Amino acid sequence: METFFDKIILDNTIRDYMLVAGTILLMVFLKRVLSRYIAGLLFLLVQKVAKGVDKKSFVNLVVSPLETFLILLVSIISLDKLTFPAVLDLKIYKITLHALIDGITIIVLIITFIWLQLRIIDFVAMILHQKAEQAADQKENQLVVFFKDFFKVLLVILGILMVLKLAFNYPITNLITALSIGGAAIALATRESLENLIASFIIFIDKPFMVGDTVKVQNITGTVEKIGLRSTRIRTDQKTYVTMPNKQMVDSIMDNLSLRTQRRAFVQLELSAGTSRGSVDQLVLAIQKLLQTRNDKVENYSVFLADITRNIFVVQVEFFTAPIPVADFNIVRQEVNLAIIGILEEMDLKLASRETELVVTKES
Repeated sequence: METFFDKIILDNTIRDYMLVAGTILLMVFLKRVLSRYIAGLLFLLVQKVAKGVDKKSFVNLVVSPLETFLILLVSIISLDKLTFPAVLDLKIYKITLHALIDGITIIVLIITFIWLQLRIIDFVAMILHQKAEQAADQKENQLVVFFKDFFKVLLVILGILMVLKLAFNYPITNLITALSIGGAAIALATRESLENLIASFIIFIDKPFMVGDTVKVQNITGTVEKIGLRSTRIRTDQKTYVTMPNKQMVDSIMDNLSLRTQRRAFVQLELSAGTSRGSVDQLVLAIQKLLQTRNDKVENYSVFLADITRNIFVVQVEFFTAPIPVADFNIVRQEVNLAIIGILEEMDLKLASRETELVVTKES
């Protein structure tokens, strides 16, 4: 005798529908427990990469995409046990409705899976970033940002290949073969981009500069704000935002101003040739004494008579300070320059002015 549960509706019995619905509902009720358990297992793997990770923060970050992924996975497996109704198997642009629904569900499942992996990458990068901020040497910080973007790009490419293979049954081996054949043409067309990509690896391996350094390259001076896969972003001293290709950062002569050990100031005094030897000697001694009294700001110095010409005596003053901020350095330099002007006034010495000698001849 046929029971109520054996009744067939759209090519499936009511019992089948109830089993599928019960399985999905059970997954909805258990999704929080299962997702947290699986997140705990994933945490064991993440902890090996980044030790000292907070388990609660990791679980809270990945539990949302993990719940969605589990519900979709169980729903797809459960619904696959049902027979697709023949009356609904219509064709839409030469594609059956059954195949279209299967493709959409696979695409959604892959997107959810990639979303979960991106969350894990973000969390690992955040932990490594925090550790790099606490370290004395923060050069590893820029590596974290670089490889975070790099692995995200690889993950998105993997997701696209999975969609082509699983959702559209596209033979990705043929795609890879086609890409390898056209690789030479692509490499020629994107030569500059490939060169910049290779240059970015050179920057991270050789580490000529890092994020936060003040650099000077091709008459551009500024602070490095980001090092990307293709270019480096620099905030100039004019507060503009310059994007410099990584190849130029590697090939050009680059001066890392943040690695300087001292700041240099230079003054050249051109005295009139009529200045006496004793006055020049007293001037040199007075400037030396001046710089010596500022030993809290001036680390080392040199003052000497550098050159003697027909019209002038050249006295060069050179001193160095610690690598202090440029604003503080300009204040020290101004103080020294004003003090030198005061010494010249006290000794009644004049700087040489440009003179033009005019010779008038009379023809006989």
